[in-house]
Amino acid sequence: MSEERPHIHRPKVETFDIAARTNVDPKGFVRPVEHYREEPWGLYMARHADHPQFHYLESWIIPDLGIRASIFHFTPEHVKDWDFYVDIGEFTRGEHLWTSEDHYLDLIVQTGHSIELLDVDELLEANTVGILDPKTSERAMLKAARAIDGIAAHGHNLDAWLDSLGMPVTWR
Repeated sequence: MSEERPHIHRPKVETFDIAARTNVDPKGFVRPVEHYREEPWGLYMARHADHPQFHYLESWIIPDLGIRASIFHFTPEHVKDWDFYVDIGEFTRGEHLWTSEDHYLDLIVQTGHSIELLDVDELLEANTVGILDPKTSERAMLKAARAIDGIAAHGHNLDAWLDSLGMPVTWR
């Protein structure tokens, strides 16, 4: 029996325009942003969402760690048993425009309990077909490993790990 290979797509690219107060999602939809806050180490974004499963999204983009940590405010019928969704990728800070390139790996954090690594198959397939080069793939794995190690070492608490690095985050 052979496993089906994942449908692979190019890395998802997103922009965060602080001056225009917009977020352009990977499909090109321009979303108004309710709140941006820049820190020397990262960018906070909060906006409404028109997604069938969640109505609000909060994210912290932290380029030095290669992560975007998000809280999805789910609708009552789609509530999940985890607290944070962490994307692994390349995040670039500009004067008024930040960009992200998702490198497939994701973490699901259930505060105080667990961390789950997702989409390793997608990263490996992207590397195999040449969408991501080996160095970028390796950096993604190392970023994920660092985040898993740091969060686990702080009682499976994302906020505590970031605070220990001098990157205190707050959420709405």
